[in-house]
Amino acid sequence: MDLLIKQARLNDGEALQDIAIDQGKIVEIAPEIKDSAKEVIEANGRVLIPGLVESHIHLDKALIADREPNKSGTLKEAIQVTAKLKPTFTEEDVYTRAKQALEMIIRRGATTVRTHSEFDPAQGFTGFNMIMKLKEEYKDLIDMQVVAFPQEGIFKAPGTDKMMYEAMEMGADVVGGIPYNDAPANDHIDLIFEIAKKYDKDIDLHQDFADEADNTSIEYLCEKTIEEGYQGRVSVGHLTALHAMPKEQLDRVIKKMAEAKINVMPLPATDLHLGARKDEYNVRRAVTPIRKLRDGGVNICLATNNIRNAFTPYGNGDLFQIAMLAVPVGHLGGADDLPTVLPMITENPAKALGLTDYGISVGKKADLVLLDTKVKADAVIDIPERLYVIKNGRITVKVDHHVSILK
Repeated sequence: MDLLIKQARLNDGEALQDIAIDQGKIVEIAPEIKDSAKEVIEANGRVLIPGLVESHIHLDKALIADREPNKSGTLKEAIQVTAKLKPTFTEEDVYTRAKQALEMIIRRGATTVRTHSEFDPAQGFTGFNMIMKLKEEYKDLIDMQVVAFPQEGIFKAPGTDKMMYEAMEMGADVVGGIPYNDAPANDHIDLIFEIAKKYDKDIDLHQDFADEADNTSIEYLCEKTIEEGYQGRVSVGHLTALHAMPKEQLDRVIKKMAEAKINVMPLPATDLHLGARKDEYNVRRAVTPIRKLRDGGVNICLATNNIRNAFTPYGNGDLFQIAMLAVPVGHLGGADDLPTVLPMITENPAKALGLTDYGISVGKKADLVLLDTKVKADAVIDIPERLYVIKNGRITVKVDHHVSILK
């Protein structure tokens, strides 16, 4: 076999397991495997998890916070600042920054990523072309789904509708949208479905990113999803307006979302930074109600969104830090809640992205991460070092430094 991982912890309270990998697949899992392998990893009881899944990120506009700061910290200024900068992006610039951000998430355990790539008549396909280039160049290190994303709206930016179709012809994997930044929002959603059905692609929207819940389109999206038979194929990021909904309305919306099987990507690093900027006292968290959505049967996937730009002026691409941030923000630190957080950066986004060969079982793709912790229940709160990252059965990241405490 190609690789043997010895004595890894898959679940707390269970016997340690050996995992045999050959030709990119997991071929055997047993308490002891005596067959020889070309390469052996001694896990020594450390936790092995499937590869992290980064389900919502913008690689093409990463690492630009120093060029034009968002001084107010508002969503409005973030959009304005970025729109001003985008026409200045060259292909080399986008490629260099996106590559750096991509390598950040790879070395921190991501084996699959869904990245939103924008285009509009002002900048053309400059960024999109470079993201598609990186998708091919890094295919042995990470699987990339590219979302065709109209950040400036479609109807508000004439010519973008044509570019949406062009992006799909150029190889985009997912149809993106942003109803709250276009008018009318329902027409925006209708067009997105029209494009998605034409190319038989999934949908991923920036949805109802607002402090108030007085102008949402999530209920229409649910109805449209069911009407078009797209249950399970629609994902939404942000959805912060739900935090401001009265309980009766929120319960109704969550029930509809569960029926439509809408996947939700809360983005706490961004939403906490930009949200509730006008609150002068009793400042709200302005993050979608993660626990209520989870308890209502909605698939929750934590994600990064942005790294060091006008929307999020910090971050290093570490999904474990995002998950840890979500614990206090979403009241997920209780004994029954904490075990639900790790799946929000592994199994849940894998489901949202349609990864059918994901997980640690015989026959699945060997996308794995060995964590420097021996208790799976503590995996998120430890924010552990990723000692090994394995992609398609091949070691792609290895951390072997030794840290000593000197007395």
